[in-house]
Amino acid sequence: MKLLTKVSLIAVSVGFATETFAEEWNVSVWGKRRAFTEHVEKLAELVSAKTGGEFTMNISYGGLSKNKENLDGISIGAFEMAQFCAGYHRDKNRVVTVLELPFLGVETLEQEVAVSSAVYAHPAATEEMSQWNAKLLMTSPMPQYNLVGTGEPRDTLEDFNGMRVRATGGLGQAFKSVGAVPTSVTATEAYQAMESGVVDTVAFAQHAHLSFGTINQADWWTANLNPGTVNCPVVVNIDAYEGLSADHREALDGSIEEALDHYLDNYGKLLAKWDTVLSEKGVKKVEISDSVIQEFRAKAADPIRDAWIADMEAQGIPGQELYDLVMSTLAKAKASN
Repeated sequence: MKLLTKVSLIAVSVGFATETFAEEWNVSVWGKRRAFTEHVEKLAELVSAKTGGEFTMNISYGGLSKNKENLDGISIGAFEMAQFCAGYHRDKNRVVTVLELPFLGVETLEQEVAVSSAVYAHPAATEEMSQWNAKLLMTSPMPQYNLVGTGEPRDTLEDFNGMRVRATGGLGQAFKSVGAVPTSVTATEAYQAMESGVVDTVAFAQHAHLSFGTINQADWWTANLNPGTVNCPVVVNIDAYEGLSADHREALDGSIEEALDHYLDNYGKLLAKWDTVLSEKGVKKVEISDSVIQEFRAKAADPIRDAWIADMEAQGIPGQELYDLVMSTLAKAKASN
């Protein structure tokens, strides 16, 4: 009996030593599943597959938090992973707002991934996010934003004067510089704002015009205004990340690149059929003249950039260094293409 007891205890001990405990994370996003969330969905799929189902992610579309409160939720550990957009709370994520400056010159989603990754890896970004107990995991690359609107197309700077536009962050500042009136209602509020007449126009990437229904109210869409985009990181709670086993952490980190590749491929398919979408919905494609775009750039790009750098430097953030990092990374990305 004593021998059997000892054997049993050894077996139990070995079982505990070799057991991989299941890990379940809650992930807070918003809206519905769409091109903007495909990398999060793919990441969950890959992590589960690599760990034999031992590490799973429950992705909630608005059930855990409001989109403007996702970073706060991460900071208190209400959930382990979340997506947010910098323009929703610029004071909380000042470093990454360099990526929202207007007319940076980013031309492709691949270039957007490159510049975002460079900024996310900068010590200033790591330090600022750590104040919210958050670790920057990956970006949600989006193409340049463009407008949808009702009535006659707005294709000159004079037309922008007094225009009520849904635009956040640096884009909002850009439109304000030419006399427009920006409002930073969230993506989920944009349709209602347009329907009720709170805004005349909405600035979104293509997937969002589809997902949030603004394209269904539009008479026209600017094909080439391209003033900039917003930056929307995916972050994880630092305590949760550091609490992962080595195998689970490796599965997570090792899946990021594949998840982003999936995102880029999926978004590329959406862009390829965009003209068909416009035709089906009867939305006029408006081409802005080069002279108008250059005039817009002159009024928005340099003044807003210089003001941003000065503001960051005054707060102890290396604004010039971050801007230069974006420009040098972008130049390398374009050269490699």
